[in-house]
Amino acid sequence: MDRTPTPFIGAPSAEPVAPPQVLTMPTLVRGRPATIECLEIEGRTLAVERGLVTTLRLEDEWFDDVEDPARLVHALAHAPVKADLFTFWQRLPHTDPRHAYPMETECLAALPVTSYEHWWRQRIKSRVRSQIRKARSEGVEVREVPYDDDFVRGMTQIFNESPVRQNRPFWHYGKDFDTVKQQFSRYLYRERMIGAYYQGQMIGFMMLCDAGAFALTGQVLSSLAHRDKSTNFLLVDKAVELCEAHGFGHLVYFHWTDDSLSEFKRRCGFEKTEVPRYHVPLNAQGRLALRLGIHKGWKAALPPGLKESLKRLRGAWYARRWPEAGRSAAVDAAHPGG
Repeated sequence: MDRTPTPFIGAPSAEPVAPPQVLTMPTLVRGRPATIECLEIEGRTLAVERGLVTTLRLEDEWFDDVEDPARLVHALAHAPVKADLFTFWQRLPHTDPRHAYPMETECLAALPVTSYEHWWRQRIKSRVRSQIRKARSEGVEVREVPYDDDFVRGMTQIFNESPVRQNRPFWHYGKDFDTVKQQFSRYLYRERMIGAYYQGQMIGFMMLCDAGAFALTGQVLSSLAHRDKSTNFLLVDKAVELCEAHGFGHLVYFHWTDDSLSEFKRRCGFEKTEVPRYHVPLNAQGRLALRLGIHKGWKAALPPGLKESLKRLRGAWYARRWPEAGRSAAVDAAHPGG
């Protein structure tokens, strides 16, 4: 994760750009192997999302930028995929709108990093500092480690503790060593592994990703059997230390959501951060979708109250099907940093 400037992933070069082509790419969907339809155009790989409207977005938008959206939008008019909308956002640290396209804001959980000392003394409460000190005094060690067989065995053991986490089925439950090793080795070129250990056993881990101007938390998971050790607080503590060491201005924990996970993020010093999300209509159907507010799919169009009711119904159904769900939710509430 050295800060030597490198080209953007997939950035256009001085060489002639290949003609547009449609292809499929392997990925994971809800933790399971799948393929997604993609369009390669203007040196970029765009994912094709089909639903109420057909939408194009950068396949790896957490790690890539649209440097010349006008040029790309012009090229999409002649692309082999006839899409209705093209959407892209401005990545941190650029939060002020730079383009005149239709725009909404998207909320991220971002932690500004000036120094580890500032985070420790100014951004977290004394209770979190006390929990971290207590875990260290009890013998929990957190360190950067290689992605080797020992690390993968620790991951696999944690994955298979319970079929339910945070009151819903856990995607990676039931995976064996070979599956975990293969599925999580795809992006090692941009990731650092952080492991938390107690009495020689890995009790938590984070895969910290280099997204260019900021660091991004990948997998962050801790052992249910050791939730009293404040493991996740310790993992964030180490991540902030690495951010300072490698010059990242922000640590991003994906999106900001109004749930128990956001309470954990708030305690760690993350804050709700808005970035511009642009929606560019490519035809009349795209313009109509924007006017009707259905450009993000039917789930996003549901009223907030209805969404909450549906979430409660889903949680109750999971609790009946998997009794572990209720116990897992209670543990999460009691130990949000575990």
